[in-house]
Amino acid sequence: MNTLTSDRLAELIDGLAGLPYGGEPVDQRTHALQTARLAVAAGADDELVVAAALHDIGRAKQVRAEHPGLPHELAGAEWARRHLGERAAWIIAQHVPAKRYLVATDPAYHALLSRASIASLKVQGGPMDATEAAAFAAHPLAEDAVSLRRWDDAAKDPQGPVLETAELVATYERCVAAAGSPE
Repeated sequence: MNTLTSDRLAELIDGLAGLPYGGEPVDQRTHALQTARLAVAAGADDELVVAAALHDIGRAKQVRAEHPGLPHELAGAEWARRHLGERAAWIIAQHVPAKRYLVATDPAYHALLSRASIASLKVQGGPMDATEAAAFAAHPLAEDAVSLRRWDDAAKDPQGPVLETAELVATYERCVAAAGSPE
C-alpha cells in the first residue's frame, strides 16, 4: 500500500470544493465530508469513515487522469487500492452496485433517490436482477457498501453537517497507524 500523506489527503478533499456534483445542490467537497459525517454518526469504524469520504474520489481530476475511461467508482477503487487498502477499494467500487441492489430489494428506497441519482441509475444498469442481488448480498462487505450507499444518498443537503477536514485527516492517520501495528 502506497500511504497517502495527511497533507495530500487534505489537498485532495479541499480540491473538490466548488466542483459540481452531478446536478445535486452540493459540491463534491461538501458531499464527501457530509457522507463521512453521516458515517461517524452511524458509528462506522475509521476505515469505513475514510472510504465514505473518498467514495467519489474517482471524480477528482487527478484520479480521472490516472484512470481515464473508467467509471468513477472503479477509478476511485483503483486509487483506494493503492492508498487505502483492499477493503476500502471494494466498498468504493461497490457504492454504485449497492444503489442497484437497494432499488431491487428495498421497495421504499427508490423514493429516497434524488432526480440526478434516478437518472444515473438508468445509465448504471437499473435494478439488479435476483441473481445479481443474491451475489452482491453474499459478499462479506456488502453491508458496508449498503451503509455507504445510504449515507451517499443522504449527503446532499447544502445546510447539512460535515466532518471537518482535520477530523477526517485524524481518522485517516488512525487507519494508517492501525495498519502498521501488529495484531
